[in-house]
Amino acid sequence: MAMQLTVTQERAVRLIVAAIMDTIRESGPMGAPAGVLYAGLMTQGCTLSQFESLMGSLVRMGALRLEDDCYHAV
Repeated sequence: MAMQLTVTQERAVRLIVAAIMDTIRESGPMGAPAGVLYAGLMTQGCTLSQFESLMGSLVRMGALRLEDDCYHAV
């Protein structure tokens, strides 16, 4: 069963995803290391499970690809 987000939560998720995508795009052709991305989000309270869920969703949606533990914008 999917959890229903409030408008505020949805807006927060959109801003987080936009920041992640910008960071990955700016990382250049080598991509953004997953560990570095997680470390940045972890300091803001993101759990490993949340990180894996979010990044996995972005990969499944086709927005990112994961290669050699680095994320690349598609």
